[in-house]
Amino acid sequence: MDFETLIIGAGAAGMMCAAHAGPGVLVVDHAKAPGEKIRISGGGRCNFTNLYASPQNFISQNKHFCKSALGRYTQWDFIALVDQYQIAWHEKTLGQLFCDNSAKDIIAMLRAEMDKAGAQLWLQTDVGDVAHDGSKFTVALTREGRTRSVTAHNLVVACGGKSIPKMGATGLGYQIAAQFGLPIVTPRPGLVPLTFSDEKFKPLAGVGAPACVAAGDSSFDEAILFTHRGLSGPAVLQASSYWHEGETISVNLIATHDLLSELKTHRQTDGRKALTTVLAQYLPSRLVDFLKSELPLDGNIADQSDAKLESLCQYLADWQLTPAGSEGYRTAEVTLGGVDTDAVSSKTMAAKSVPGLYFIGECVDVTGWLGGYNFQWAWSSGWAAGQAIADR
Repeated sequence: MDFETLIIGAGAAGMMCAAHAGPGVLVVDHAKAPGEKIRISGGGRCNFTNLYASPQNFISQNKHFCKSALGRYTQWDFIALVDQYQIAWHEKTLGQLFCDNSAKDIIAMLRAEMDKAGAQLWLQTDVGDVAHDGSKFTVALTREGRTRSVTAHNLVVACGGKSIPKMGATGLGYQIAAQFGLPIVTPRPGLVPLTFSDEKFKPLAGVGAPACVAAGDSSFDEAILFTHRGLSGPAVLQASSYWHEGETISVNLIATHDLLSELKTHRQTDGRKALTTVLAQYLPSRLVDFLKSELPLDGNIADQSDAKLESLCQYLADWQLTPAGSEGYRTAEVTLGGVDTDAVSSKTMAAKSVPGLYFIGECVDVTGWLGGYNFQWAWSSGWAAGQAIADR
């Protein structure tokens, strides 16, 4: 069977590409349904983009690579498509856009766009050997117990990264890249909870608090959540993408307060109250109880000197923690690293060394922040490759 374009992966990027790549497109996926990561995202409502999406919200060895695709197919273009299909949406926080109804609305929209373009979709299809003779790709596909050989002028790799293997994630995209000599930036889990070997936070499991979490040269002001195994919550997930094993993170528990000045005021007005009682007005009481083992919190607020209060506030503003690791790909929302962008055209997403071979979405070394940015990269990179293929 001969096609103009074969797309491996019926996720966000693959379906977007299929809608724009012109005639003769076949999309294959080993899942039972297309867009499974879309379906489960955002609590089933799909955080499909972000109002503030810009290149600064993405991590890559080449920070400039994502600019072309993001600049030519923006969040406003995708919002216009969503509006065209009359899908109701709302902004939740920090520019994050969600469907009012269901993530399935986005999947249905993409399927409708594929149908308009005449693209075929084969599900529960496994990809075997991939070959290239200089003009065409030949790919062995196994479907319904039968293996057949498919040829295509263009091969688009849109099968994602390694995150959430229970959803069917594999390293197939990296294998294909390596087969054709494209370098890989070592993949690792991103947007992932951090763990501690001594389960030190087990007594705090379920406690949340606003905080600023810093890792590497980046920091994020959002909520943190203590778990049985460590730390999660938006601020921690964001920081995890900048954290490397063995490094320390800094947690500022008082980023929203001038706590020192407020404690000094309490010392004058509530002198007979226990220091822990006053602190519990600013931090969860279970967290205050936990911190007793790390800080001298005995006595009333009136008993605390300026030096003691300053020392306490410095500690709370820069709580140094060294995670043992992360929850790994099992719960990671994305995969950092991937196909090295030096080997791919930023305009077309085509491999520079192999005519007709494209890499889009999560399998490329471009990773967005939490909050709809990774979906925007899928839409933008899928559109860019689709346009380039259609123009060929």
